[in-house]
Amino acid sequence: MRPPSLKAADFQRALGSRPVSRTPHFVLHLLPRVPQVLSRPADAELAESAKLSTGEGADTNVLVDDFAADLSSKGGAGGQLAWRLGLVLPKKQAKRSVTRSLMRHQAREALRRHAPAVLAQGRYGDDVDGWVVRLRAPFDRKLFPSAASDALKALVRQELDELWLRLAAPASAGGRSATESAPLPARDARGAA
Repeated sequence: MRPPSLKAADFQRALGSRPVSRTPHFVLHLLPRVPQVLSRPADAELAESAKLSTGEGADTNVLVDDFAADLSSKGGAGGQLAWRLGLVLPKKQAKRSVTRSLMRHQAREALRRHAPAVLAQGRYGDDVDGWVVRLRAPFDRKLFPSAASDALKALVRQELDELWLRLAAPASAGGRSATESAPLPARDARGAA
């Protein structure tokens, strides 16, 4: 069964927290898992009566922005671990719907590719309910005049891969990539290296 999509309160919790990874155009936020407990026996009866009398229905109403990375074969305490992905792609940052759609597809695919490595690293697991990827800066339209060019697709994929690879990096590196953790060259008084 597919986990429910992220709600407005989930986005507020995730975006209200400190980002766990960042690139020039994207920011990744963590959505911590909140235990759900039914408070009264009446709630359990209500949930039971809400089921379909014809059995389980087909999952035909899958929303475009909903995605859950199923990591059941990778581990997890109950054997069933699914991370949900939320995307914040404002029209102010990406004006064309084709560009936003490209970013949506690339973000889902990046989570599919990197979720096993992030889970294997050990810092994130059962305590994580999902992730929120936010576009924080627009891509220069002069460099990418086409809304879905191969160059834009490659750059989006590269940045999203870098975003997830920072989480999968060993804890001793502090989640920083090799290029980011390299010391900067000393500058003289004129600002030249």
